This record gives sequence, structure tokens and C-alpha cells, in this order.
Amino acid sequence: MDRTPESAHLSNEDRIQAILRLESDIRSCTRCRLCETRTHTVPGEGDFSPQIVFVGEGPGAEEDRLGRPFVGRSGRFLDGMIESVGLRREDVFITSVVKCRPPDNRDPRPDELAACWPYLDRQIELLAPSVVVTLGRFSMQRWFPGERITRIHGQTKQISPGRMALAMFHPAAALRNPRWRDAFAADMQKLPGLLEQL
Repeated sequence: MDRTPESAHLSNEDRIQAILRLESDIRSCTRCRLCETRTHTVPGEGDFSPQIVFVGEGPGAEEDRLGRPFVGRSGRFLDGMIESVGLRREDVFITSVVKCRPPDNRDPRPDELAACWPYLDRQIELLAPSVVVTLGRFSMQRWFPGERITRIHGQTKQISPGRMALAMFHPAAALRNPRWRDAFAADMQKLPGLLEQL
């Protein structure tokens, strides 16, 4: 599997150890105010050699309680959508732009996003997926700055050699809006062809 230049020199064992060290760093992080109210950090979970990484916004109440990403209603919906393209949750990696729950599920603030971006960038570098799926506007802004999710969902962009980003609605938004739910399902169906193309 091709690796990004920074991690190309690592053996698979060293790469996995680097991922585990990064998760340990995330668990003890105090870079922003979110550390003061969290129950658990949520580094992410899944395959450490995934073709696809899904990037959400941030943990909700259930995720904060369990330390796992997308475990509530929107997580079950996402799992079903992943299965609809012939994959399982354990075949992909799922994480978020912020690793601690914003109080009352408010939007992450700019300084909180800035504190967590290096963690996400390092995860992408070490996991080395072919496709990064952005779920919602906050992860979308990382790779599609200045865009609106309602306008660009389903669109792709090359973000590094051999790696594409696919913009999608957040699963919670798709559950609230039937039109967005249909768009979410249609956008998810683009993944097998995108992987084949890459």
C-alpha cells in the first residue's frame, strides 16, 4: 500500500505503534477547554489499514460516555449505509475533527478545531486511506474550504497523490431531512466506483 512521504519509511508494525501512541496522546490531551468537560476522548476506531476514513464533527453524549465514535442513532444509520456498499464498520476507520464532546453538542469553536487538526492530519497520514469521507460541514471545511455542504455534497477532490476526499452530509442531518437522507444514500453509492478508480 502506498504511504504518504512522512510515513513511507515506517514498517507496518511501526506504523501501528505510531497510531497507538497518537491515540494515547489524544486520550491525555489538554490543548483546549473541551478537556475540562469530557468523560472520554474519542480518537476513533476501525481498521488501521483502511481504504476509507470517515471524518465526522465531534462526539455526542453516547460517544463521550463510551469513548467510541458514532454509536448512537446516527451511528447505526451510518453503519447501515456502509453495509449498503458491501463494507462493514470494521473495514473502515471512523473519527471526528474534534476528539472531545463540545458541551450540549454545540458547534466546535475555531480554537478547538485548531487544537485538534494536527491529530486528524496525523491520523490521515498514518492510516493512509485512499478516500477520506467528510461527514458534515466542519470536516468538509478541512478539505473543501469556503464551500457549502448543500452545494457540494457528493463531489470529490484530490487532496494528495492517490487520495480523494468525498463530501457528504452528516448522518444526523440526513436522519432529520428526508431529501438529505436520499442524497446521503446516493453519495455513499459513489464509494465503490471511487475506490476502483483509485
